[in-house]
Amino acid sequence: MAEKLADLTLVVGHTHNDHNLHHYPGMNVERIYMDYNATTPMEPEVIQVISEALHEAWGNPSSSYITGAMAKAIINQSRQNVARMVGGKAEDIVFTSGGTEANNLVLHTAVEHFRKNRSAAENGEGRENGCTGLPHIITSNVEHDSIRLTAEHLQTVGKADVTCVPVSKVTARVEVEDIIAAVRPNTCLVSVMLANNETGVIMPIQEICQRIKSLNKQHERLRILLHTDAAQALGKIPVDVQELGVDYLTIVGHKFYAPRAGALYVNGPGTKTPLYPMLFGGGQERNFRPGTENTPMIAGLGKAAELVTTNLSNYQSHMLSIKVYLEERLQDVFRDKIRFNGHYPGSDVLPNTCNVSILGPALQGWRVLSNCRRLLASIGAACHSASGNRPSYILLNCGVPTEVAANALRLSVGRGTTKEEVDAVVEDLRETVELLEKMN
Repeated sequence: MAEKLADLTLVVGHTHNDHNLHHYPGMNVERIYMDYNATTPMEPEVIQVISEALHEAWGNPSSSYITGAMAKAIINQSRQNVARMVGGKAEDIVFTSGGTEANNLVLHTAVEHFRKNRSAAENGEGRENGCTGLPHIITSNVEHDSIRLTAEHLQTVGKADVTCVPVSKVTARVEVEDIIAAVRPNTCLVSVMLANNETGVIMPIQEICQRIKSLNKQHERLRILLHTDAAQALGKIPVDVQELGVDYLTIVGHKFYAPRAGALYVNGPGTKTPLYPMLFGGGQERNFRPGTENTPMIAGLGKAAELVTTNLSNYQSHMLSIKVYLEERLQDVFRDKIRFNGHYPGSDVLPNTCNVSILGPALQGWRVLSNCRRLLASIGAACHSASGNRPSYILLNCGVPTEVAANALRLSVGRGTTKEEVDAVVEDLRETVELLEKMN
């Protein structure tokens, strides 16, 4: 469905209220959004519950009178909905401002838990093995910046040692054996994303968790905690914390048609699994994340989670059929000029993500996108936009040659993307490539 934004028409495949995106003076043209891995518009039902909460449940959730009680009830229902979406219990969900905070909270917890156990061991009160030296964190070299930069900071300030395990340049996955080989006596956390935001490759989290749990049982050592950032997976593929076997799972609302709010799943926070707050205040979220709750956004997050639980199979099959059609059309039009950067033998990928390069000296991704009349997409993760026009480090780490990575376009389709929109985008790309090649 198309929306009018002044003289800009945006096609997002849904009927929504006007979004303030970009104003293109003098361009009365339909723009087609294919950057759903960056963010998603909120579903109409989500907007409705947010509006209702703003009007009717504006009270402080800690207050006992009616508006406060309504807010508290909404938060409790949302907690249940989010827990159901990931196969957990309501008491395992801690609401956060978003994925960045949730990821920081996990790394902070792992370091603090190690420090407290080391102190106890030095005083003869706890396990000694594994509690000497600095806490050691294992992650991969294709993580989101909220993991990568947090880990780098902890290492820079001398609070942790960090190992970034390279993904395979054959499968673009982090291999289980490589994770296990990186384990040290002082390893306290393994954090690997569930699905990559640029290639769409799904990581072997279940297998990693199984192997790490075996190590935890075999050795009289401090338990290695297990975390996955599921930002890109939720709403696209089934995610079940029990099947995965994780201790922590990051939930990011704006990736599944919810507002910009998030949550952290913790398997028994403060009891079975440690969780140490970064903030201190009024005791909300059982003291794990104090601060007066943002009831409307939590309401929206809960509604979006409910929609995922109810409709996931339909969402998944639709996005997959549209992505397959997109790749077929690109192949038909560009033939030997096309390179798919998300096709790796033996690796499963997200149903909506198509990372593609159109080969040619004048066809860098940023140049193609800036000359497209209709397509709205990106050359990689939105959080890397400050890196300018350099090739994505994630693609380079996955073995994509520099000249191919420089031309990459990340096309990610959504729940409402149509084949007609795919046809229009492919034609837009064909015209743009023809123009750029003539200019060159």
